[in-house]
Amino acid sequence: MRDRDGPQIHPSAVVAHAAQLGRGVQIGPFCAVGPDVVLGAGVRLVSHVAIAGHTTVGEGTRIFPFASLGHEPQDLKFRGEVSELRVGRDCVIREGVTMNPGTASGGLLTSVGDRSVFLAQAHVAHDCRVGSDVIFSNNVMLAGHCTVGDHAILGGGAAVHQFVRLGRHSFIGGLAGVEHDVIPYGIALGNRAHLAGLNVVGLKRRGFPRETIHDLRRAYKLLFSAAGTLRERTEAVAAEFGSHPQAEEILSFLREGGERAICVPRDGRDLP
Repeated sequence: MRDRDGPQIHPSAVVAHAAQLGRGVQIGPFCAVGPDVVLGAGVRLVSHVAIAGHTTVGEGTRIFPFASLGHEPQDLKFRGEVSELRVGRDCVIREGVTMNPGTASGGLLTSVGDRSVFLAQAHVAHDCRVGSDVIFSNNVMLAGHCTVGDHAILGGGAAVHQFVRLGRHSFIGGLAGVEHDVIPYGIALGNRAHLAGLNVVGLKRRGFPRETIHDLRRAYKLLFSAAGTLRERTEAVAAEFGSHPQAEEILSFLREGGERAICVPRDGRDLP
């Protein structure tokens, strides 16, 4: 008698005997699953999905045709070392998405959080750390060693330079070329991308109180005003908004970045 809770594997799929398949996994036509792959309960590979390497996919994640996960990273320094790709729970990975595992120079790990969505042809390169509830629109390109905070949204065709950090709740406009770090709650637009204000629409949609948004706007203006150096303005924001959680998050992001360049407004024209 067929186990209804066991994996359902299409006859045309090639699944290594050593692969670990959770309860209710569905593997559709012409998929290929390697021996070191772990698929959590309820994972669904629609068809023509290729998963290799030491790749773990969390429960309930759906992966669509021609996605490629866990294959050798696109790094000329890679020498075949064992590295990992970890994808969280309840993600949606659409057609042609590619995700690469880590390398020795980046901790041997690429990770993606829970409930994140990757639309067609998006790319997550080696050693990236992508948070939860993130949206990558079509053709987003994330270079190696990038960090993307929770709830970030990247518009279609956005390209992010290696080692760039995108803060939580940030919004990257379509076709933006992002060379520098983007603060939490910030909007980055253009080629090369500049800071274009706060993601006020996103904050409202996620239920941030009006008072919080108002205070955050005041802190943003003070941080990116024309007077003084960025260090001086950072100190002024810390003095006035030190107990404000969202403002403190931006300040912590700047401190953790050290001497890294950040996206800033163009001539102060993008202050809210």
